[in-house]
Amino acid sequence: LLNSFQKLRPPHAPDDFVNLPAHDLPASMAFYGALGFTFNPEFTDGTAACMVISDTIFAMLLTHATVKRFSDLPVADARTTVSHLLALSREDRAGVDGLTEAALRAGGTEPRAAQDRGFMYARAFTDLDGHIRVPMFIIPDAMRAQAKAQPPPWPHPSFVPPCAL
Repeated sequence: LLNSFQKLRPPHAPDDFVNLPAHDLPASMAFYGALGFTFNPEFTDGTAACMVISDTIFAMLLTHATVKRFSDLPVADARTTVSHLLALSREDRAGVDGLTEAALRAGGTEPRAAQDRGFMYARAFTDLDGHIRVPMFIIPDAMRAQAKAQPPPWPHPSFVPPCAL
């Protein structure tokens, strides 16, 4: 099984796994498949599915029973509480819009309007379990230029780091 991941990435790059609860694993796989994500079949069965986000980032969609094997705490209901926000970097604005529109067509919802901060463009969608995903595009040169022109006091009330969107 390890050889499968070694083929996907450079030898020096670490793998990052995000474990996400899924109430209905086949439905969640269909949802994310409709967004263009693929699954590594070597790490997918009836209890978990390994969604490939990038060469080194993977999301393990886990049934609630599987999540409970790792923690005695109750699985959060993402429709009533926020347990995490997962930002997904895209190549450009069209990638942000394309991923969000695909999510909406696949049954997701858009919990807030798009945010355009000049140096960053982001939208948000929920998956079938209510988890919030934030596709975003950052223009590093524009971010640096804005910071030089008008450095905000830290923490600036209108600035939300991409990892916290």
